[in-house]
Amino acid sequence: MTTTSTTSPRWLLYGASGYTGRLIAEEAVRRGHRPVLSGRSREKLAPLAELLGLEVRPAPLDDPRQLAAAMDGLPLVLHAAGPFVHTSEPMRLACLAAGTHYLDITGEIPVFEDSFRHDADAKARGVSFMSGVGFDVVPTDCLARYVGDQVPGATELDIAIAAVSQASAGTTKSALIQIPEGGKVRRNGQLEPYPMGHGARRVRFSDRERSVMPIPWGDLSTAFHTTGIPNITTYMAFPANSARVLRWTHPILRRALKLGPVRDGLMKLVDARVKGPGADLRTSGRSYVWAQARAPDGRSAQAWLEVAEGYLFTARSSVLAVEELLAQPTPGALTPAGAFGADFVLRVEGSRRFDAL
Repeated sequence: MTTTSTTSPRWLLYGASGYTGRLIAEEAVRRGHRPVLSGRSREKLAPLAELLGLEVRPAPLDDPRQLAAAMDGLPLVLHAAGPFVHTSEPMRLACLAAGTHYLDITGEIPVFEDSFRHDADAKARGVSFMSGVGFDVVPTDCLARYVGDQVPGATELDIAIAAVSQASAGTTKSALIQIPEGGKVRRNGQLEPYPMGHGARRVRFSDRERSVMPIPWGDLSTAFHTTGIPNITTYMAFPANSARVLRWTHPILRRALKLGPVRDGLMKLVDARVKGPGADLRTSGRSYVWAQARAPDGRSAQAWLEVAEGYLFTARSSVLAVEELLAQPTPGALTPAGAFGADFVLRVEGSRRFDAL
């Protein structure tokens, strides 16, 4: 869909008062959309709605009747209120009941897995479910499909990410919630535990070489469904000594975060102290992705991506995903690259792909 001055798509943006939700709302208006803003608090939504001239329909996630009223007459919900492991299921169920398409910007593996478990329900209702339409996981999913398509019969896929930015409160809380789950990899098609801080290696990104170590990134779910490759390891760049520190500290953090008072206290601290990157960092920051697919007979392919800072990328890519899905809806549980193709990421402003360095 190409938006013009006479085309103003309307859809529901839930979580619009959050850090990323605000960026998405601004990008949507810049592209000619008129999203309806939603979330728990009318008071928190009102300043942004007044600034952008948008309608507000507040609705708590634990009230199906108000959620139904919020999405009344709207074809799609873009869900931007995390941690999604807690918020995605009530919104998905509301979308099923209303016959409304569902998108979110999660990077949380359980949310992706739950989305795929709803595939038959979504098809029966004629709606699309697509999680991960932001930095988690559009760049990695698209690059995974790109290298996977070049190696038919590939059985191994490695993906590495390096992000030059800082986390928002929502991202930080999602990360804290996932710590007790520990590390993961995919082996023979199944998600398996993997000790945090182990498996460190060096990876050449498009700008320079970095130390990386395995982390439970969303592509352990999405890239498997996009490519069918059964063995996947996802890495993130960290300072060289981080792996050793994490091997010692992760077991302590896992135990601590299972305690409700500790977890709740940390969440309040995050809300008070973590604000996300400022405008200068969003403009100057860059994100880097590398992926390699390998087959048992020695065939392989690798490629690199360079994209905008993660939150800026998320605002741009999520609105593009809304446009694509409104133009050509496909019922069922989808991945970004599975639905839109490996080149979808290249349509996001600031993205470049390299086949060789």
